[in-house]
Amino acid sequence: MSRFLSVLVHGIWKDLPPFRLVLGLCPALAVTASANNGMGMGLSVTFVLIFSNLTISLLRNIIPDKVRIASYIVIIATLVVLVEMILQAYFFGLSQQLGIYIPLIVVNCIILGRAEAFAARNPAFLSAVDGFSVGLGFTFSLTLVGSIREILGAGTWFGIPLTGPDFEPFAFLVKAPGAFICLGLILGLMNAYGRWRGENVIQ
Repeated sequence: MSRFLSVLVHGIWKDLPPFRLVLGLCPALAVTASANNGMGMGLSVTFVLIFSNLTISLLRNIIPDKVRIASYIVIIATLVVLVEMILQAYFFGLSQQLGIYIPLIVVNCIILGRAEAFAARNPAFLSAVDGFSVGLGFTFSLTLVGSIREILGAGTWFGIPLTGPDFEPFAFLVKAPGAFICLGLILGLMNAYGRWRGENVIQ
């Protein structure tokens, strides 16, 4: 039970991808102009993480070591195509917003990293839990960045107006520089909190 709980929660704080591991920064910067886009990308990555981890764990004793990375990429790419088809069929607007960044999930270092570091060495159930944990943390991170940028940059949240007519939005926050500033501020706050708790932080 303790191993299960450890795996379940590690991706939500200890190994939080964009802020702790500093991985997956491309979508964190590129698609988080709104909370909806951030959540959509995060859930897409979570789906791929869960099922790629599960599949790779089930096949870990069958896949030859010499072709394991190529095999992982084939599995991940198949799942990404499935995600892309689902988005185009049922969430076409979101699919258009995320654009090329959905196919680029194939080369997301978070997914390949979890496959190599965890799924290839652990049972199927724990591997699926690991994918869920890291995916949930990634979804939370992207939704947080998207929420901050959308609220301050457009005065809305998930498209719902939150401010009155007198609010003057910080329009630069929904542009590329705003993504870097928002991410940098969050990283700085997490580092400060980590130092206060005596934890290892990003230098």
